[in-house]
Amino acid sequence: MTENTQTPSSPNSELPTTYAPAEVEGKLYERWVERGYFEADAKSEKPPYTIVIPPPNVTGSLHLGHAFEHTLIDALTRRKRMQGYETLWQPGMDHAGIATQNVVERELAKEGKSRHDLGREAFVERVWQWKGESGGQISGQMRRLGDGVDWSRERFTMDEGLSQAVQTIFKKLYDDELIYRAERIINWCPRCLTAISDIEVEYQDDDGELVSIRYGEGENSIVVATTRAETMLGDTAVAVHPEDERYRHMVGTEIELPLTGRRIPIVADEHVDPAFGTGAVKVTPAHDPNDFEIGQRHGLPNLAVMDEHAVITVHGPFLGLDRLEARSAIVAALRAEGRIIAEKRPYPHSVGHCSRCKTAIEPRLSLQWWVKVGPLAKAAGDAVRDGRVTIHPQDMEKRYFDWVDNLHDWCISRQLWWGHRIPVWYGPNGEIVCVGPDEQPPSGDGWTQDTDVLDTWFSSGLWPFSTLGWPQQTESLAKFYPNSVLVTGYDILFFWVARMMMFGLYAMDGTPPFHTIALHGMVRDERGKKMSKSFGNAVNPLDWMDAYGSDAVRFTLARGANPGVDVPIGEDWVQASRNFANKIWNATRFALMNGATIEGELPPVEQMSATDRWILSRLNKTVAEVDAYYEDYQFSKLSDSLYHFAWDEVFSWYVELSKTTFFAGGEQAKVSGRVLGEVLDVMLRLLHPVVPFVTETLWTTLTGGESLVIADWPKDSGFRDEAAEAEIGSVQAVVTEVRRFRKEQGLQDGQKVPARLDLSGTPLSAHEGAIRQLLRLQPEGDSFSATATLPVAGATVALDLSGTIDVAAERKRLSKDLAAAEKEKQQAEAKLGNEAFLAKAPDNVVDKIKGRLAKAEADIARIQAQLDGLPAA
Repeated sequence: MTENTQTPSSPNSELPTTYAPAEVEGKLYERWVERGYFEADAKSEKPPYTIVIPPPNVTGSLHLGHAFEHTLIDALTRRKRMQGYETLWQPGMDHAGIATQNVVERELAKEGKSRHDLGREAFVERVWQWKGESGGQISGQMRRLGDGVDWSRERFTMDEGLSQAVQTIFKKLYDDELIYRAERIINWCPRCLTAISDIEVEYQDDDGELVSIRYGEGENSIVVATTRAETMLGDTAVAVHPEDERYRHMVGTEIELPLTGRRIPIVADEHVDPAFGTGAVKVTPAHDPNDFEIGQRHGLPNLAVMDEHAVITVHGPFLGLDRLEARSAIVAALRAEGRIIAEKRPYPHSVGHCSRCKTAIEPRLSLQWWVKVGPLAKAAGDAVRDGRVTIHPQDMEKRYFDWVDNLHDWCISRQLWWGHRIPVWYGPNGEIVCVGPDEQPPSGDGWTQDTDVLDTWFSSGLWPFSTLGWPQQTESLAKFYPNSVLVTGYDILFFWVARMMMFGLYAMDGTPPFHTIALHGMVRDERGKKMSKSFGNAVNPLDWMDAYGSDAVRFTLARGANPGVDVPIGEDWVQASRNFANKIWNATRFALMNGATIEGELPPVEQMSATDRWILSRLNKTVAEVDAYYEDYQFSKLSDSLYHFAWDEVFSWYVELSKTTFFAGGEQAKVSGRVLGEVLDVMLRLLHPVVPFVTETLWTTLTGGESLVIADWPKDSGFRDEAAEAEIGSVQAVVTEVRRFRKEQGLQDGQKVPARLDLSGTPLSAHEGAIRQLLRLQPEGDSFSATATLPVAGATVALDLSGTIDVAAERKRLSKDLAAAEKEKQQAEAKLGNEAFLAKAPDNVVDKIKGRLAKAEADIARIQAQLDGLPAA
């Protein structure tokens, strides 16, 4: 429980009859922002708690994935703020090089222009103009969701401070010989006309063709298979495995490359799988990453046969053809020469596509800038291995190590105009000068700056410290670095997370950028299918917020969030969460109208009823349980715990059991009113990080406090009363059993039934009034006749159902159910008594049958008790 630090005022019980989220949420959020609740003070003596937002693209809008991730981060930061931490949730956006440039280029195309018509400077100015007018709509959507970010610190990956950070670290890496320029194979998009990172490549199965081509003649021929026949024009060797007896005699010889008149060598390389296909592969170093490595090992030339548009640039008959046109033409030419040995069409195979424009990417040899990741990646792996950084859930560590331990050098240059331009100048005599942020670039005739920009991930990799003012040694950097936790999807563990780890450790003297990496899964539809516009199952979370309120969307997402596991979500679940918000509203409104209060101290325990002591004991256990789940990032479990405590225990049991007390009035009603006020106060505090809007409205009404955002987080007082919990457990057992029996008899919920309650010798006697009210049980009259007797929890409940049920029909129905249960028991016992079956059956099957037996035995006992309780026919 928590000490009330606010000065309570008389609570206003005049809440509206129904909760209308649209009338509450926007006003509440603006009030929170205006009062500065989310602003973090670097001068504060409170312990820091820092989380950065995974910066959404400036072109983006809020989708369910954003809403999911933001809900989890907001819950963590709201709780820590209530616990007394100086909490910073750092907001901002990514400039998203390719995506943003594509958006503006499409706008220009509507005007009949290209970026080249404007020139570089004018085009970049046009992008800034677009960013100012149309970019960043996600900020307003974040407010709708209730994100408690410090808007005063909002950053953009191309603002002045972050640009200085990018230039600083580039210069530092360059001076440390960890950045270099070299020709390598990269992912090239012929549509976007730039290199793209691995994360920007989406793989899908395309129906292509597999053709087997004979190189050479007669005994000196060899067959290779390819799905990209057009690249054969750039072949500079054929490779076989050094231990393949079929080709050993050919290694070191040359063979004629069809259609070209060139002769190429046959080389032996262990990369070749002798068991795959013919055991021989064509080697095109300029158009395949594996072939490039073979070429490097054997000193093969790199022959590029396509330009940046994927148009053939060599060999007359095919010159000027697009790669797909050339593929068909080359296969036809080979077929005419009798060199096609076999064809498979269609041949499904995995092909990489640009995630932005969906064009098939082209592996291409290109002069680019690279980061030498070896020492950086080792440091990133060591930080997790030695415990400085914890990955949650732990089973994701293996995936992390598989990635960082096998990283290839990172291509960081992009052939774009929008982005951080590479700070390197080239001189007229081959000079290369890298310029830091405080240095003047060289000038004079012949000096030009590199035209490329940096990969977007380069700047976002600096996010945990660049947003705090690095390279300046700011108060914010000293206070809030390293971040407490990074909350992000497992899908970018290998890209964004690994880059932040490498750069953070490198720039911040071995201090990792965060203590914990908490990974979550992807949001999927209710059938577990990936959400996509092309699948027709994508959901705009704003539509659900409009229909059901932001709290309902947040609670649904949090309740589905198991660490590292994908989250299925459907509209029905959001409706159920809306119903939960309404239940909180209605029950709190009832409580306020019936004396719930936080005024004064809690009454002494000896003045409390067992019901009061029970709910306080359960309240403290819930506080402890929720705290433990938060520390383990178990959002689903903490949400479930809160849901069942609020709905089942507070509203369905405590409020109902206390109604007779409230209606009776007097001192006991005052005691229970204070207990109920305490329970609601703590419960609303516990719920606030996940459902902030409805809880804020109810809590301020209940307590008169300023805001839950700055209220104290509840603490477990240690109060436990196992005896009271057992006593109320008995009450619950009686009520549950009689309710089930009533339902089986077809009685309406409100239908009253005469009953005799024998509660002697049990602690239930103090609860007879509540039991009767909950079960609609009338006192027994002079003509009372017990037609059904239910023994439960040491008590006996006798019901007079004469006039409400047909005893003969009921006996017949129960006898039929009893026969079915006995048959089920016999079948289960027969299987469990069969030694041959037990020897072969898996443990889970045996356990299932044991469960069936136990259920059947319980059903028999229950039905027999019901039959015994019926009068004779």
